[in-house]
Amino acid sequence: MKSLRTFVQIYKRIDQHATRYSAVVVVLLFGLFLEAYMHDFNLVYITLFFVFSLAFSAGPIGVLNLGHLEAFYVRPGRLFVHKEGNISMQIDNHSTSTSWSITLHHEKTSVKLEQLKGETSTTLQLPLTPKKRGTFTHKNCYLESKYPLSTVRLVMKLHDTYEGIVYPEPKGVSLHSFLDQEETYYGEEKEFDGLRAYDGSQKLSHIHWPSVAKGELSVKVFSKETQTPKLVFNFYTAAADDEARLSQLCLWVLACEKRNLPFMIQMPNKLLNSVKESTDVILETLARY
Repeated sequence: MKSLRTFVQIYKRIDQHATRYSAVVVVLLFGLFLEAYMHDFNLVYITLFFVFSLAFSAGPIGVLNLGHLEAFYVRPGRLFVHKEGNISMQIDNHSTSTSWSITLHHEKTSVKLEQLKGETSTTLQLPLTPKKRGTFTHKNCYLESKYPLSTVRLVMKLHDTYEGIVYPEPKGVSLHSFLDQEETYYGEEKEFDGLRAYDGSQKLSHIHWPSVAKGELSVKVFSKETQTPKLVFNFYTAAADDEARLSQLCLWVLACEKRNLPFMIQMPNKLLNSVKESTDVILETLARY
């Protein structure tokens, strides 16, 4: 009963459209009809009967091809403003037969699926480039099929809805540059760790003066004690305006996650601590600010 109801619902969505190819076929069929009518050719009648039978069977065949599919959203990866990401959607084929020529659509984007074997699943990625941070809703996707003939276009609307969040665009001063500027406050010099070329950002007290006598300007590098979480980012001093501050903090949060560095963010009226809160929770706080 459920399969029959699905069949009827999909069949009601059939959208017959006149393409250039279809128009040519109609002209040819009309010419064959005139030929058969004027000259009473049985072979032409048989040909027309075969063609019309094939055309009328395309609708039910197409419905069976599409009717057993089910699609729903899968939690995507992190999405950032102005960065191309993907929305994942899983498609299940509950039939034992293969479904052919399926396309997943959302507004102006689409992804083609050539075939989906019976009783299998696949995941399609719809490209998405968010324009603003915060919560968003992704909906109004639909599956489309023109199988087996292009004379019939079958559409199945998907009612599933995804509610997600877009994080600020990660951009600004690199964490490495920030640590060079804040090295007095982040960790303590522990052991001499070699020399490196002077680039103008290091303190003058670290200049290796013997190298100057040799014509090479180098600075001393020390390993630092970083077990104590002294890395603190301040919202107001991160950048000039709120959006730039959020982008800068987002960049530093991702860099700290990659390097496994503990940190804190002094937000207005709130302190975020990576020891107590996950990276996703901190990023969500930035996104909802």
